[in-house]
Amino acid sequence: NGLAGVLLVTITTLGLQDAYVAIVTSGVLLLVLGFLRLGKIANFFPSSAIAGMLAAIGLIILGKQFHIMLGNRLSLPGSIDYILAIPASVIGLFSYTDLGLILAAASGILSLAIMVFYAKIRSKIFQLIPAPMWIVLLWICFSYFFELVLKQPNPIAANYMISEIPELSQIFNDIPSLSFTGLGSLVFWMNVMALTLVASIESLLSIKAVDKLDPQKRRSNVNRDIKALGVATVASGFLGGLNVVTVIARSSVNVNNGGTNRLSNFFHAVFLIIFIALFSTQLQRIPLPALMAILVYTGYKLASPAGVKRIFKIGREQLVIFLVTLIVTLFVDLIIGIVAGVVVTFIIHLLVTKKPGLFLRNLLKPNVLMFKEENEEDGYFISVKHFCSFLNYYKLKNKLDDIPEEKDVILDFSMCEFVDHTVMENINDYQDLFDERGGHFEVIGLELHDTGSAHPFASRKLLPIPQLIAQNLTRRQRTLKVLASEYSLTYSPLENKNVAFLRDFLFFKTKSIDYFYNSLTNTDTSYTLFDVHYSEGEFIAKEVIRASMLHINLKEEIPVFTLDKETLLQRVYSLAGFTDINLDAYPDFSRRFYLRGEELATIKAFFTGELVHFFESNPYYHIESNGTSLLVFSKTRLASIKELKALLDFGKRLSKVVIDQ
Repeated sequence: NGLAGVLLVTITTLGLQDAYVAIVTSGVLLLVLGFLRLGKIANFFPSSAIAGMLAAIGLIILGKQFHIMLGNRLSLPGSIDYILAIPASVIGLFSYTDLGLILAAASGILSLAIMVFYAKIRSKIFQLIPAPMWIVLLWICFSYFFELVLKQPNPIAANYMISEIPELSQIFNDIPSLSFTGLGSLVFWMNVMALTLVASIESLLSIKAVDKLDPQKRRSNVNRDIKALGVATVASGFLGGLNVVTVIARSSVNVNNGGTNRLSNFFHAVFLIIFIALFSTQLQRIPLPALMAILVYTGYKLASPAGVKRIFKIGREQLVIFLVTLIVTLFVDLIIGIVAGVVVTFIIHLLVTKKPGLFLRNLLKPNVLMFKEENEEDGYFISVKHFCSFLNYYKLKNKLDDIPEEKDVILDFSMCEFVDHTVMENINDYQDLFDERGGHFEVIGLELHDTGSAHPFASRKLLPIPQLIAQNLTRRQRTLKVLASEYSLTYSPLENKNVAFLRDFLFFKTKSIDYFYNSLTNTDTSYTLFDVHYSEGEFIAKEVIRASMLHINLKEEIPVFTLDKETLLQRVYSLAGFTDINLDAYPDFSRRFYLRGEELATIKAFFTGELVHFFESNPYYHIESNGTSLLVFSKTRLASIKELKALLDFGKRLSKVVIDQ
């Protein structure tokens, strides 16, 4: 999505034909990066600078498409001018008198509302269709309503409808004839570098995100992927197409719907060709403002206030890096913007540590020592000296990448005087990766390091006396503390990242668990009520969700299964091959509940009459077993105190029924 803004600048700066040449050249550079094994270079830019770059791209997209979304075509000299003109376009809405123009603007505003509120509707059936597809279907139906029912032409202004889309055969006749005479131009190479930088960074970030989503916990070969993207981009440019990049939105959909190999990607391309061949005329019924609303929302997601707030929470210095990169990118260009972000990051590191010699003397020195611990078959110990920042993080990363994820790792920073935000964020990803794949990743030696904020990704510097940060409970947390006292439970409001006990549940297989908090635990830890913070998807498709759940530790083996209320969605799952286990002796239970699991005979034996009648006579809950414990919740949101009490009561009674069987 960020590439859209850069491509727009390239096309308007160079013209369409030279833009194709720039795309081909960008593909060649991607190939070179792959063969030089530089595919991981994007990971070494400061994280806050990358966030600032993506936010600037988001503002460019939002600024340039916002006006068309409101039915107002503008031609302004710079990206910042489009952003500054937004209030005028909003005010100008009230001066429209032409019905076609009013309807064009209305289509954009309504489509933007669909994009905004789509994620807030927690209906599995509604979300089977993505928000952009709802927009497409809405306006195609709108066009047919006027044509077939009212016998009238589409009332939306014709110049705000998609123009004629060429037939499939015509596309091959329009393959451009490229001329490489402009290769000596500085402007040309600036655009090529911008395309290459954004395509590689966005693709690598997406690849990294998909690896985190993959239930099989595979690790992508990024250098091979970059070479593949380079070949595809060269071919695309010669055929009159745009850059080929990894896209997290479609990748997330693939993972969440069971895609595990390249066939899903192949069939995606096949269906695109089918749609172009059979339904290209239908696309002409979609108003341009409606499609611009999708891009406006995309731009907002890249530059959302929540992202700025997250950066500020990490540290004020990270906000400075973010804003410098963003502003320079908006006023100059992307390459200068990311360079400015790198320079400012280095200057801030010098100011924070007040030790320029720490970086200048040790930049080229080996600072990472790794060895396999004696008498520890699976243990690796890594010690980091001097400093560890985006400048030399690749040294640590190379060592970590050599260790299989199912092994145990101890990472010692006790001899490291400074650890920056980029390193802390990436180390957190490694901890999650090792935990998910059966290994153990422990960081030690940061006890004497201080930080400017309480955020776990904040930069660390070695100080004799660490800073203490107080914690204030919210109103809900104070109520939970009282609830814990009433039920003789132990309450902890603190964030706990030890989420290994949740990873074996099917519900979390394709989700990223950040931490759980507000936990209420009984004395023998047989059950824990908690709020959990997790996410679905990644990158701009990422949706962060907080939910209240109950974990019951049975301390004995039971079958692995999932039980939920049977709805239309579960029936669709059954058609897709996810078998619903029916209990012949209990037809009402089989009709009302969706029961899934692989051990068919064991599950049927486990669901005795007493257990079946318990579920039939109580409210519906989503219940999962991982073999030794149960996960119980009602809705994927935070529960009220009343709902928490009901959940706790249900879980305690369910536990008794299961144990007494």
